[in-house]
Amino acid sequence: MKIIVKGLSVIAVFFAVWLLLAQIDFVSIFGVKEAKNNTEETLGDIIWDEIKSTEEIIINDTITKTINKLVKPLCVENGIEQDSLKIHVLKNDEINAFALPGNHLVVYTGLIEASKNESALIGVLGHEIAHIENKHVMKKLSKEIGLSVLLSLTGGSGSAQVMKDIFHNLSSSAYDRSLEREADLTSVEYMLNADVNPASFADFLYEMSFDTNSLSTALSWVSSHPEAEERAKYVLEYIKGKKRSYKTILSETEWNDFKRINKNL
Repeated sequence: MKIIVKGLSVIAVFFAVWLLLAQIDFVSIFGVKEAKNNTEETLGDIIWDEIKSTEEIIINDTITKTINKLVKPLCVENGIEQDSLKIHVLKNDEINAFALPGNHLVVYTGLIEASKNESALIGVLGHEIAHIENKHVMKKLSKEIGLSVLLSLTGGSGSAQVMKDIFHNLSSSAYDRSLEREADLTSVEYMLNADVNPASFADFLYEMSFDTNSLSTALSWVSSHPEAEERAKYVLEYIKGKKRSYKTILSETEWNDFKRINKNL
């Protein structure tokens, strides 16, 4: 008798759970997620359209193909869909790179010029890809600008001041320190998985934070990511004991040609 009662109880619970789940509108739930993704993509396209209307876009095959070649192992070894990234190279002397909503990644020629080796550049690119993959961009904009304001922009009713505020937050001010650390260490993990030496990324942070001779060229990436020396230290601490055999992606000739063409653009 007890077994029968227990069995009936299990059946009753099963049907109760089934009925509860049947009341949930999964289509609406996933529809909200899809709408959110569409909003991010639309917002990113709007911002990018504003940027490209005032900046010089680099369409040199050597530059764009080399950037894609440097990014490829990060994507392949970390399960990132490279085709989802929209990478743009702009002619600008500022040492800068930043992510936009909708998977846009903007790289300045000044950053390429300042990178002493491919690993340093890959570290910065990985940092910005980490912001994209970890959804930091919309978190930051929603916090600083407000989601309702962002939605108004995608609806065509945003103001010039809103766009100005967005530019300021994306390229001229840092993320929260916790998000910066997450992006740094995620980039390091990307590099380790791709057998790229992350120590060069730490060297880049350290050297740029003390490179006073380059301040006149606007160290936007470093100045917008404060405590660069501290960040270099925790990157080095993080990779301690994880040393392995690293590999290069470009040949010396390819890297030198890349730097030379970039400098002469």
